[in-house]
Amino acid sequence: MNNFPKLFGKVSVGTKGQIVIPAEARKTMGIKPGDNLIIISGPPNQKRTFSIFPEDEFNKFLEFFSRMSGLKGELLKHTGKKDSARAEK
Repeated sequence: MNNFPKLFGKVSVGTKGQIVIPAEARKTMGIKPGDNLIIISGPPNQKRTFSIFPEDEFNKFLEFFSRMSGLKGELLKHTGKKDSARAEK
């Protein structure tokens, strides 16, 4: 996708709460019938905003952050410093 972000159009919510993802968006994102999608709210203070991710891409995202968390732990262990995010909780 060269022109990111791209507006794919406007959709309406049907009486059953369903939306139809525009064909161009499905084609561009490689979404096929039967694919599972993850819907996430946010960002904070944006109560009427959400993002949709294909499940496999979302899993890659989670794996990346899991690896980064592990790397952070290793770095903290080697430097003798504490995790300031955990200390605040």
